[in-house]
Amino acid sequence: MKSNKEKIKKLLSEGGVEEVIGRKELEKKLSLGKKLIVKFGADPTRPDLHLGHAVALRKMREFQDLGHKVVFLIGDATSKVGDPTGQDKTRPMMSDAQIKKNAATYVKQASKILKTDKNLLEIKYNSQWFSRMSFYEFLRLMTMTTAARILERDMFQRRMKSGRDIGLHELVYPIMQGYDSVKLKADVVLLGSDQKFNELFGRHYQQKFGQDPQCMVIIKIMVGTDGKEKMSKSLDNYVGITESADQIYGKIMSIPDTAMKEYFELATDLDYRKARKSNPRDTKMRLAYEIVKIYHGEKEAKKAQDYFVKTVQKKELPDKIKSIKIASTRIKLTEFIVKARMATSIGDARRKIEQGGVSVDGEKIIDYKFELNKKDYNNKVIKVGKLHFSKIIFK
Repeated sequence: MKSNKEKIKKLLSEGGVEEVIGRKELEKKLSLGKKLIVKFGADPTRPDLHLGHAVALRKMREFQDLGHKVVFLIGDATSKVGDPTGQDKTRPMMSDAQIKKNAATYVKQASKILKTDKNLLEIKYNSQWFSRMSFYEFLRLMTMTTAARILERDMFQRRMKSGRDIGLHELVYPIMQGYDSVKLKADVVLLGSDQKFNELFGRHYQQKFGQDPQCMVIIKIMVGTDGKEKMSKSLDNYVGITESADQIYGKIMSIPDTAMKEYFELATDLDYRKARKSNPRDTKMRLAYEIVKIYHGEKEAKKAQDYFVKTVQKKELPDKIKSIKIASTRIKLTEFIVKARMATSIGDARRKIEQGGVSVDGEKIIDYKFELNKKDYNNKVIKVGKLHFSKIIFK
């Protein structure tokens, strides 16, 4: 059995930890057995939490296992402003309805990783305090920092040099994120390195309000399925933790070989050196199997692996293909793909077609204006990408 000292060392050095700000203070609090409040925030800009979020959530679970309370903060108020981090232009303002819809799924998704015991998990929404704050109260927060400090952010500097606009509302985002820590009385915050600037404001504001500044456990940012950019919902290079077993398996199999080591380290409990096979494909299959098992269980992981082998490696049709019934005698291919939920929009469907990822009855189609009709295509199989199949049935 590991000693408390060994557990603390593992907590603060393994599982994707890149840097700890306030390490000595945190080690002291942990060694004394103090029950800490651990903050992790996510703005509901899209409905899915992904493996990049899961790196921090898995670290939160480690804190829970040691008896600490984690607060999953849903940034429904900060979503209205839009996090300027990494953005070359101002984000469009989200509607209340869209924020509410996205946020509704976050708790369920996070519970796939976190313990839901009320003594170990609390769900908070930052609209709880910002919606009640008067203009003069917020003005007081703004007097506690300077425009120069906020404008020193690298993305703001880039925008000013290139002549791009900076919305005045964007300048208050780090103030809002910093004040979140005050309201939560956070001892620790888990974050990606891209949020370091914002969360330093948490330390700043806690000191202004007479609190001990939060310790910052900075987690490595996970690369997306493209192997280049960070995993991001806006870049559509992410693996959602509630996606189907087949989707998760297929997406992991699509990552570059160079990203495998990082995925083993950040998304699983496996040691890459021990899990690695002589054939990179076999190593990646081991990785995909393990990640699916974490979120769907071993039975579904086995099914997903069998499905991938059959449809991708052997290029056979799956045993079961969903049928989509069409009331008219013809339909545009783009419209059918969206109707079959193999694309999120007409634009997305068009892009998939033009990139050569769509076939009808085994024939690749690259004309986005292509139409399916009852006479020639009834009961035919439409394939999108390597894993998505639908059969068209004209009534």
